[in-house]
Amino acid sequence: MEIVTSADGTPIATHTVGDGPTVVIVNGALSTARDAGGIAQAFADAGLRAVTYDRRARGDSGDASPAAPEREVEDLAAVIAASGSDAAVIGHSSGAVLALYAAGEGVPISRLFLSEPPFRFGEGDPSSDLAGQLQALVDEGRPSDAVVLFQREGVGLPDAFIEQFRASPAFEQVARLARSTVYDTLVTQRVSTPTAAMLGVRMPVTILRGSETMPLLVAAASRLAAAMPDAEFVEVLESISHRMDPEATARIVAARLT
Repeated sequence: MEIVTSADGTPIATHTVGDGPTVVIVNGALSTARDAGGIAQAFADAGLRAVTYDRRARGDSGDASPAAPEREVEDLAAVIAASGSDAAVIGHSSGAVLALYAAGEGVPISRLFLSEPPFRFGEGDPSSDLAGQLQALVDEGRPSDAVVLFQREGVGLPDAFIEQFRASPAFEQVARLARSTVYDTLVTQRVSTPTAAMLGVRMPVTILRGSETMPLLVAAASRLAAAMPDAEFVEVLESISHRMDPEATARIVAARLT
């Protein structure tokens, strides 16, 4: 593990595996760099240098108040700068939203891979005060309730699934990431509809979508591809249930970088 210092002084924990062209992996909601370990290793096996990092308020990384999408953009910029020039980025879920947002803000990225970004294009957005509600629950010492609220209102998961997950041993680990739900909510609300700067990024863009995933994500990938006519769209048959298949994704990324 190495520590990169973000623009506001917050420490961001990074992990690197493999040799070859550099790819920075940006995880989605309620996950850490450790959760991307399998994907990073698959990238390394495919001849790439994979860099994972704990997004702000997760794992071994720090945090600062108030939460803001700009801080996460600065974090990604710091990770890329520390990883060397000419780094590609692959973002998954809210991590894909963050990656494209950062690219639109001018963060230097050589090539961009966007895996199932949950752009809503202004339709069915969560309540505008969801981030505030989540922060209040965290401040009250109710991280589990914050995670449940985020899953229900922010992601749109059914109550039966949420309750089943809440009863599982994994929920305790996820509840530790409750503060990070504020960041995910802020960034996805900020750019529910991608800005002109995001749609006009100059680096090559590949949009990835699994063969079996949530209807919201199917629609988002199609609408984003239509809005970015120069982007490449790839359906990853092996990726199901909003999870990137490590080996299949590594083959796709490596074929475009090596």
